[in-house]
Amino acid sequence: MSERRYTEDEVTTIFERAAEARPEGRRRLASGEGLTLADLQEIGREVGIAPEAVAHAAASLDRSERPARRTFLGFPIGVGRSLELGRRLTEEEWERLVVDLRDTFDARGRVRVDGNFRQWTNGNLQALLEPTPEGQRLRLRTYRENSRVFMMGGLGLLGLGTVAAIARFLTAGLDPAVLARVSPLLLIGLGLVGLGAIRLPSWARRRGRQMEGVLSRVAAMVSAKPAELPGDGATGADASTPG
Repeated sequence: MSERRYTEDEVTTIFERAAEARPEGRRRLASGEGLTLADLQEIGREVGIAPEAVAHAAASLDRSERPARRTFLGFPIGVGRSLELGRRLTEEEWERLVVDLRDTFDARGRVRVDGNFRQWTNGNLQALLEPTPEGQRLRLRTYRENSRVFMMGGLGLLGLGTVAAIARFLTAGLDPAVLARVSPLLLIGLGLVGLGAIRLPSWARRRGRQMEGVLSRVAAMVSAKPAELPGDGATGADASTPG
């Protein structure tokens, strides 16, 4: 079986993850037919990144699932990432993950343990640790509910204004006074749609980068210390950890 070759995008992702603690070590790479793991490790040595870090980052890329994304009118209103850990986190590792989530998203959040399921939530932002046959899966996801509400409200006003204008036109013909009365409704509708949509692309990119950073650090932690999670028979009560 031939050795796997990584594409340019995958090479960039691997070095971003491997150089998480060394931002100065990142560089753009040219691509042809792709690079093998040995090629990546050789390049990593040149910029001061340990071969083990490159291997861990490449392994985390293979374990990562396709990014999840929810859209509304073509705009991203939901962002998600997930990672197959390949083993179970220890209690200490779970606590370190919670600290990382709080630091990354600048939110205390709430921790809940329900049997083999663990989660950290802050509003619509969720980090779910789920059991799998191979160990556990970490799933990160969030949803921009207020933007969807603004956009739906704006669409409702646009529809109402349009229907009113058409009905008046069919009964009384083209009347400038009708347009003057309907125009504010249409403008408010457009404004609400724009207000809900304008920040969505940058928000989705920022959340995606934050989630990628969390997953890369978890992947490095998991690769560095194989272990089992002791005492997983916890009860399903809310357990907010100290702030």
